[in-house]
Amino acid sequence: MEQHIISDPNVMMGKPVVAGTRITVELILEKLSAGESIEQIIKSHPKLMREGIQAALNFAAKALKADVVYPITDSK
Repeated sequence: MEQHIISDPNVMMGKPVVAGTRITVELILEKLSAGESIEQIIKSHPKLMREGIQAALNFAAKALKADVVYPITDSK
């Protein structure tokens, strides 16, 4: 089953989610950045498949390729 990212105002307030789930791209990125493995994420969310996680990463990468620059400031 091919999974992709959709955004529907009636699902999770329009945040991008893996199609067929209520699992947001944001949640997947947060879990990966916290050190969870793909296998741990899938175990926690049985409706999610590896392809869904890959689609979320691809979506995030494409979103960051926009012409907008996000300056990172030193919080000192």
